[in-house]
Amino acid sequence: MPQYLDVDGHQVFSYEWDNNGEAVVLLHGGLSQTSHWDSYILPAVEDEFHVFAYDRTGHGFTGDQAKSFHYQHQADEAISYLKQVVKEPAHLIGYSDGGIIALMVAMQQPALVRSIITLGANFHPDGVTHLDDFDGVISAENQEEYRATSPDAPETQGLKIQKMIDIQKSEPNLSTSDLASIQCPVMVMAGDDDVIKHNHTVELYESIPLGQLAIVPATSHKFIKERPALAQLLIREFLEDLSYPVTRMPIRRTNPAS
Repeated sequence: MPQYLDVDGHQVFSYEWDNNGEAVVLLHGGLSQTSHWDSYILPAVEDEFHVFAYDRTGHGFTGDQAKSFHYQHQADEAISYLKQVVKEPAHLIGYSDGGIIALMVAMQQPALVRSIITLGANFHPDGVTHLDDFDGVISAENQEEYRATSPDAPETQGLKIQKMIDIQKSEPNLSTSDLASIQCPVMVMAGDDDVIKHNHTVELYESIPLGQLAIVPATSHKFIKERPALAQLLIREFLEDLSYPVTRMPIRRTNPAS
């Protein structure tokens, strides 16, 4: 059952699906919340893993704070959540901004992370295809959901959207050297028509020593919802075998057994 938990001095809306397996933490996308995507991931992990998730500060049911949309603040919150709630190293599955946060946690607190799956994540603003700037118009449906879920005042919705757009012009600002420090297995996933540029996704994958790459065909940045069965299969098979890939014709990898 979802509930509010105290994490690093503030109330965070948290989810937990009971199981005795290894911990998995789901990290939702920016300006989103857990309930927008958990059902698309759970079929791949809920039978074998102990799954956790939470709405980040300023998102969903969790109230806002100063600096809440900056990526370092979100990474700090994720680290606190892992230490205080999960209490063991976890597999991190992060969609979009959630994937960025997962990578940052692995760089800064590697002992907390068993593996990572990023779903349409970037490591630098240059990796994102430009989208039209926010015009201040929010659909009635989104306004109603915000009023029903957020503990923040209704007029803060537009301010949050603009704040995130402004932050994303300069963050995250990670380097390939930063990525090279990640020592856990990482599967980099993206849609074949993703808002994340293909060359950027490949650079992300190639910069991580234990990286794997999965491009989901006939999909966009929303590939987890567009082809959920295929995405879940890839997630499931990755988590079933985290050993270093041994292939028949290695080019970028070195087969230990060869």
